[in-house]
Amino acid sequence: METYTKWVRRNKDYVHSLESLANGLTWLLPERFSASEIGPEAVTAILGIITAINEHIIDTTPTQMHVGPMEPNSFPYSLCISALKDLETLVEVAAQHYFGDNKKWNFIAVTEATKVLVRLILFRNSGYKMLLHGGETPNIEKHSDFSSSQHNVGGFPKPGSRHGPNGLNPWNLEGRALSALSRFGENARMSSDPLWLRRAEHQQAIMEPPSSAIERPTLSMILSEKGVQGALFLMGEVLFIIRPLIYVLFMRKYGIRSWIPWFVSLAVDAGGVGFLTQVTKSRDGGKEQHYHLTASEQDELKRRKLLWALYLMRDPFFTKYTRQRLQSTE
Repeated sequence: METYTKWVRRNKDYVHSLESLANGLTWLLPERFSASEIGPEAVTAILGIITAINEHIIDTTPTQMHVGPMEPNSFPYSLCISALKDLETLVEVAAQHYFGDNKKWNFIAVTEATKVLVRLILFRNSGYKMLLHGGETPNIEKHSDFSSSQHNVGGFPKPGSRHGPNGLNPWNLEGRALSALSRFGENARMSSDPLWLRRAEHQQAIMEPPSSAIERPTLSMILSEKGVQGALFLMGEVLFIIRPLIYVLFMRKYGIRSWIPWFVSLAVDAGGVGFLTQVTKSRDGGKEQHYHLTASEQDELKRRKLLWALYLMRDPFFTKYTRQRLQSTE
């Protein structure tokens, strides 16, 4: 696997060309697959998984400019979600072929439950950040509200903040003078310390990295700092995560021709988007926001607001209204 990883990272353009060629060849599958949809779906799923693995390998290429500690959790949740999405259609087609229309929903429900579990774990391990594209795109942007509140520990700024130990700007004259005195005192202390003590401190710094490097917002931190707005954000994100599973369970019970799964799924989507929209609304004349979102999270929220259009193409609405409208237009 290590050899394949190095080869993919060294031949990015060649890998992309092979993927495009393979996807184009799926349109030229032999006619022996025409009697069953399992063959084409299996080929498409395998190619999709291979493409996702290659993209993950390329995206995680280490660079020399990378500075700072790595994330403690290295499990590729985004890759796992992409693979499950590629397998989902294959599972549905195979279950329908071997077990019929009624029992296929059991297998689809298991697949959706697995996706929900992986997304919830990713949501928790990412510090309760909004999932981008269902978790397939890592959310690596930092929130200014949490980062600013974590610059101070016990009233003193952490290393890396813009102010010095006395709360002064290090770029003005007084700040530079205090910084110079601080460096002079540090150098004097280092010169007086024995060599073995400096080596021991250096070894301890290597063995025990700073805890702030892996610090991320927790559930209690969000609820304590954001209060009701933080709870609404968490509820909206959890509703978005579990909505596909709720839809499949209702489809399993009431069938594809029932309006109940359609309305329940639409209500869950509307509720989740409503919660997220509510916590991001401006207050006090637009001077302050309830919950700050990064640029990528704002784009994700806009995308979720447009998901209502998919319900026009979903049964029973599609069969009763959309299809008739299209036929009358033609």
